[in-house]
Amino acid sequence: MPETVPQFELVLFDLGGVLIDWDPRRLYRKIIADEAAMEQFLTTVCTPAWNLELDRGRSFALAVEELATAHPEQRPLIEAYRHRWLEMIGGPIGGTVTLLEELAARQTPLRALTNWSAETFALVHDDPDYGFLGRFAHIYVSGALGMIKPNDDIFEHVLEDTGLAPASILFIDDSAANIRTAERLGFVAHRFANPAGLERHLRDLQLIG
Repeated sequence: MPETVPQFELVLFDLGGVLIDWDPRRLYRKIIADEAAMEQFLTTVCTPAWNLELDRGRSFALAVEELATAHPEQRPLIEAYRHRWLEMIGGPIGGTVTLLEELAARQTPLRALTNWSAETFALVHDDPDYGFLGRFAHIYVSGALGMIKPNDDIFEHVLEDTGLAPASILFIDDSAANIRTAERLGFVAHRFANPAGLERHLRDLQLIG
């Protein structure tokens, strides 16, 4: 018998790394000439764990001041994380945006679930270059919710808010940890690597032609 194709009531997109290119190295390569020194700064000072707390909703001003007090010799570099944050953004990931537009043209229900500081998300959301964000009926921003992927609670919030069964949601994210949580909770999940791979998956699921 032919394999049954799941019927989805929602496609739920991650944003950073899937639809929007974000990398702090884009900024810090401009201000730390030595690549090894830049990597050390991003692994020992402005670490991914520190950034995750910003995504959870911690104030940029407080987080930066506390870190700069602990590393006074690095204060200008730490403050750049706040004042020059937009320089970490590389723009839309065009191939994925094209797929989003095709889904929208087919009237596919679309929402987004992103780990992002509410403070900095506003800078992108209001930029006309990211007008495709208007395709989403709702964007769940971790910093506004005070919940963060890969924890269960933010996924459970989406389920409660939509009233949908997890098996009726296709979740797209580039993080293995986020995918693991989603799959454990019953979502159908696709780990994003590139637009071409996502396009193949969407075709296999008959979500695009």
